[in-house]
Amino acid sequence: SKNFSNYPKGPEFKKIFDILGDGIVNSDSELWEFHRKTTMSLINNAKFQNFLERTSWLKVEKMLVPVLDHVSELGLQVDLQELFQRFSFEVISILALGYDPSGQLGIDSPEVIPSQNAFCDAEEAILFRHILPESCWKLQRWLQFGKEKQLSKAAQSFDNFLAHCISLKRRQKLLLEEEEDFDCLLTAFMELCKEMKRGNNIDPDKFLKDTLLSLMFAGRDTTSATLTWFFWLLARNPLVETKIREEMRTKLHLVFDESFFDAKELSSLVYLHGALC
Repeated sequence: SKNFSNYPKGPEFKKIFDILGDGIVNSDSELWEFHRKTTMSLINNAKFQNFLERTSWLKVEKMLVPVLDHVSELGLQVDLQELFQRFSFEVISILALGYDPSGQLGIDSPEVIPSQNAFCDAEEAILFRHILPESCWKLQRWLQFGKEKQLSKAAQSFDNFLAHCISLKRRQKLLLEEEEDFDCLLTAFMELCKEMKRGNNIDPDKFLKDTLLSLMFAGRDTTSATLTWFFWLLARNPLVETKIREEMRTKLHLVFDESFFDAKELSSLVYLHGALC
């Protein structure tokens, strides 16, 4: 990272990934270094790590395990990739925005929450930008048809969702006293915006949207892709599954009806770490 300035992404990269604005994925030089330092300092914070552990366990116990138990009991087929994408989207929404999509559906309009298709449409359109000549996809964007129309709809969906979450968080901060525990990344970045506005001409809403959208994509896709391939490989290699189960049983000292363990204990699971990597 010290020599990152020697490897700029350049304007062409930013042109293709314009949906991500000035977030960490699109940024270069000083802006990238700023994003990296601020984001890493936040996610390495002990309070965030505790928040991450609580949130992940809650979603595993209340959302992921019940669904898998249900399909297992009935002998149903399940799209693991779609299931893990939904799981990781809900987790990253809570971590980044302090907003639980599954818990808010009865309160807020469902149209506010971007669908799984919005993420897939955006990623597919960006892929096509790498394949098609620039003049072709720019014509599609200008005339609003094909993949570019899908990308525009996805971008609007993300913008509405983030604007809703930012507005909701601002109202919450006005009504509620400051919490000692880690709230979410949005709250931390909002405080950072206050400091940045002093002597700087920045648009806080744009900064927050660009920063958080990059984190949303990263948090949703990296985790879901890893879990999908990991469990597919486990299904094809039962001996590895047996070794992982045995390591967890011995190293974590679990009894039959116990499933919860502290995240710090994971450092002792050497075989599991090797299987994931």
